[in-house]
Amino acid sequence: MQYQDLKNFTVPETFRGKSKVTVQLWWMVQATLFAWSPQVMYGWRRFLLRLFGAKIGKGVLIRSTAKVTYPWNVEIGDYCWIGEDNVLYSLGKITIGNHVAFAHKVYINTGGHDYTKPSFDIFAEPVVIEDECWLTNDVYVAPGVTIGKGTIIAARSSVLKNIPGNKICVGTPAVPIKDRIQK
Repeated sequence: MQYQDLKNFTVPETFRGKSKVTVQLWWMVQATLFAWSPQVMYGWRRFLLRLFGAKIGKGVLIRSTAKVTYPWNVEIGDYCWIGEDNVLYSLGKITIGNHVAFAHKVYINTGGHDYTKPSFDIFAEPVVIEDECWLTNDVYVAPGVTIGKGTIIAARSSVLKNIPGNKICVGTPAVPIKDRIQK
């Protein structure tokens, strides 16, 4: 039995959402103009992301070490913080609400491979982070996940399924341990 046959793997023509030239151009801009910009040049980084199709709200702070695979698949609301070494692996759409804080080394993943097929087909599923969430250090969010309004995800947690709003969640997989604000 053969589990995967990578010589038969192909990326569908429209999967990236833009031409191969646009993808390569973005990656060059990200590796230079974006990454080399001084910390205080948040406006410059917002400009570059918007230039490549990202929808970025007002007052968004994105660190120069953040990585965005396909900006045209990213929407960030107002007054958000995207910290050091964050990865927005935006094969699919990433929607981030208003007043959302990502600490350091947060990894938002929208894609993967179908391991049940020998051709190892690639897929993308959207991720939604609703308003006023805080993802602390080294958090992983899996494809297809929605995190509800006001939820905190504790350090080194892995979010593998939807999480309701107003929760504090820990672990791998992340589970709610209590309400953020007691009612």
